[in-house]
Amino acid sequence: MMITREKLESFEAASLASYALLSQDSQGRVYPDHEPEYRTAFQRDRDRIVHAEAFRKLEYKTQVFVNDAGDYYRTRLTHTLEVAQIGRTLARALGANEDLVETICLAHDLGHPPFGHSGEYILDELMEEHGGFNHNHQSYRVVTELEQRYPDWPGLNLTHETLEGIAKHETDYDLTEVTRYDPTLRGSLEAQIANIADELAYNAHDLDDGIQAGLITVQQLEDVSLWQTLCERLDWQGCVLEDIDRHRFIRELVGMLVSDAIHQTLGNLQQINAQSPLDVQKHSKNVVEYSSDLGVRNKQLKQFLYNNMYYHWRVTRMKHRAEHFVEHLFESYISEPRQLPNEYQDQIDNRGKYRVVADYIAGMTDRGAMQEYRRLFDPMTRP
Repeated sequence: MMITREKLESFEAASLASYALLSQDSQGRVYPDHEPEYRTAFQRDRDRIVHAEAFRKLEYKTQVFVNDAGDYYRTRLTHTLEVAQIGRTLARALGANEDLVETICLAHDLGHPPFGHSGEYILDELMEEHGGFNHNHQSYRVVTELEQRYPDWPGLNLTHETLEGIAKHETDYDLTEVTRYDPTLRGSLEAQIANIADELAYNAHDLDDGIQAGLITVQQLEDVSLWQTLCERLDWQGCVLEDIDRHRFIRELVGMLVSDAIHQTLGNLQQINAQSPLDVQKHSKNVVEYSSDLGVRNKQLKQFLYNNMYYHWRVTRMKHRAEHFVEHLFESYISEPRQLPNEYQDQIDNRGKYRVVADYIAGMTDRGAMQEYRRLFDPMTRP
């Protein structure tokens, strides 16, 4: 027996909450396209993202540590997979559309340039007079115009709901430019779940990677409220955190944050009496959030990571090295665009030289950017 798309859509309608977005109610795609007989529209979006070139490149793009720093540390791809896993858990517990949440999570970093936020920062600075650079907006452009996989349209031709979720992806540190969507409406419940899953994942795994790399010590964490709670819950006392204990701490942290977000969000949904997806989007603030107490303590952890990990001297060295690579690549291509591959040169009349150069660099991996740097500036490397 084959489970058809119609049956899958019926399962959604019967099992999901009234405030969830249903694939059968999708506003469709920009370009007419048939839907397969065994996948919903959102499942098809997910599959198109996974098969995209930009998704594969995430394997060699920085999360915090540059690609050549070691094999253990998270990459932009493993971060994305962790976000999707946490997002699915939240969606399932809240009665939201798990397929749509997973799809938005998998797409949320497609536009990230090499070298993580360092690469984004310097690209934005270099593009200041030419529209700037924001990785969330770039992710939207990747799926709507930059991926070239179909003869009849640019991009991946994703559904309205997926595109809106990507366009309205936001965290405390990334406010996306909302394109062609009603700015008075917040993101859907599914988009909000993807937002908090992103923040939750990078807080937890950056703490994990920071401890593993020796950038953060147990002694430094003693004044962090969430760490104190974890020590109490795990009945742990000591000066040296063994690997097995570190894994226990990170699991406990993720579980604690996920549980809190689920209970707080359910309370918020009941309080506003959400009966439809639009009820969620019309609300004055995001309904997916932590409780006030845990929210404050989570922000303290984030601030700790910024002070003690992201500005650690080893990370700062990587940051400046990354900015050096990107800045010199950018200036070289701008001064002589004929160094770009032909398919990028062909787009200059439509997009402008600066945007095309930014698109080309943003599509590079860490490894690819370093190789390109050597080709351009190392006389001993073949061009």
